[in-house]
Amino acid sequence: MGQAWGFGRYGGPEVQEFFDRPDPVPGRGEVLIRVEVAGVNPLDHLLRSGLVSGLDGGRPFPLVLGMEAAGTVLALGEDVDGLEVGDAVFGFALTGGGTHAETTVLSAPNTARIPAGLSATVAATLPVAGTTAVDALDQLGLPAGATVLVNGVGGGVGLAVARLAVGRELRVIGTGSTAKREHAEAVGVRFIDYTAGDVVAAARELVPDGFDGIVDLVGGASLRTVAPLARDPRNVIAVGDMSVPDLGGRVVERRLDRENLERSARLALDGVLTPVITAVHPLSDAPAALATVENGHASGKVVIKVA
Repeated sequence: MGQAWGFGRYGGPEVQEFFDRPDPVPGRGEVLIRVEVAGVNPLDHLLRSGLVSGLDGGRPFPLVLGMEAAGTVLALGEDVDGLEVGDAVFGFALTGGGTHAETTVLSAPNTARIPAGLSATVAATLPVAGTTAVDALDQLGLPAGATVLVNGVGGGVGLAVARLAVGRELRVIGTGSTAKREHAEAVGVRFIDYTAGDVVAAARELVPDGFDGIVDLVGGASLRTVAPLARDPRNVIAVGDMSVPDLGGRVVERRLDRENLERSARLALDGVLTPVITAVHPLSDAPAALATVENGHASGKVVIKVA
């Protein structure tokens, strides 16, 4: 038996609970891992709320929170290639196993070995934030010297996008609340505080001719406010707002495969995609970790140290 943090029905924070469960049995194409570190993401509370229930793998309640983790392979299901028992790995729990637990199952095609020299803590941040940053900037395909606006730069994904964009020699402007300024500027972002005045006016002052690309991590009214700042609406990439095609933009095309995980790990090793980790919680403090992310107060990446 091992401890897990999850929920017994869909709803708000009140449905969350700790519970014990037997080690999951890896199915076809899955690996059982002992979790060392798990990432915390906005997707976690969306899943708990029932808004993306298709990601639960059809598993019965109680369900475990968490979509990404790093740990050690304990067992292999059928038809698993390229991984062995004892491997240090990181990846996605795309079949509903959850990662805020002592053990869990990851989808083997969406899991990769952790390269030598990369910590499990860093590796655990890469499946969601790291690969999203790679995907969004690859989709934009901007040349060195181009300007990109990261709308909502202060969170784990936003800072990953900004750091990678700076590594690609892009000029990066980012929007966020006052509390997010320090971390954003530390990675090379020209920061616009949306609580301090007119975001559009501030952005136009910095980039009068419009942005070559926009990566939006906020959605809703904020996306609609900044989208006209793009010189070409097709170069507005939204990570979470599926309505962006109505504005002429595109939803980020996600690549969750092992190859993209390995690429993100190499970029992290090279210091180009090193995450900004601002909080490391024990599993017993998982409620506070998720609350920080759900309330929008997290600057950078929040992780849970399980083992």
